[in-house]
Amino acid sequence: MRGRASALCAVPLLALLGACAPAATKTAAPVQASTPVSRVSFYPLETGLAWTYLPEGEAAGSLPYTLRALGPTVFVGQPVFAFGLTGRGAEQTWYRQVGADGVRLLGFRKPGVTVRLEPAWVEAPAEGAWRVGLSWEGQSRVTLTSDNGQVQAQGTLRYRYDVQDRRRVNTPAGSFDVWVITRQISDDVGGLFPQVQQVWFAPFVGDVRTPEGLLLTARNFGGK
Repeated sequence: MRGRASALCAVPLLALLGACAPAATKTAAPVQASTPVSRVSFYPLETGLAWTYLPEGEAAGSLPYTLRALGPTVFVGQPVFAFGLTGRGAEQTWYRQVGADGVRLLGFRKPGVTVRLEPAWVEAPAEGAWRVGLSWEGQSRVTLTSDNGQVQAQGTLRYRYDVQDRRRVNTPAGSFDVWVITRQISDDVGGLFPQVQQVWFAPFVGDVRTPEGLLLTARNFGGK
């Protein structure tokens, strides 16, 4: 879902997200809309899908993060699918190309800065390629640009993925058969990402544990 970057861009995602958590207040139930989805892809991307997460180890009932599939759009001149994360003051949008041949991240946006990746970062393999022992790696040129179009930093990101296991896990959202993946990242633009993360991915569900250590608590759709 880098020269030396500004302090804003050097903060790992969870640290940034946790900095602005609003105090809980008692309000009327919000008006909500739902988008019926009759079919969910292996890599879920259908507009209207939503997932909620809490940091691993945090008590149920805390203010969640919400990830939404925002639908098709264009990023740096290429057709992509947008995914937006909000909650606790967070606001981030990822721009991905998603299909049977895998998932590729072209870039993402936080308030005030857009990050572009060239070539696109391969986040997941072709649907039929999953197996324990699978690994892939690559590198991307990273460009950070401010809202006024000024380039803030450029550098190189390197990544490696290793599929370590396939197992059943229990989460607040239910029980899932997941692929357990270790993701290792290095960059020279101030550390946009934690260096090593573990991800749990379930086909037709999405990330059950995100690279930022968020566990799935609920979703608004069924899955296989």
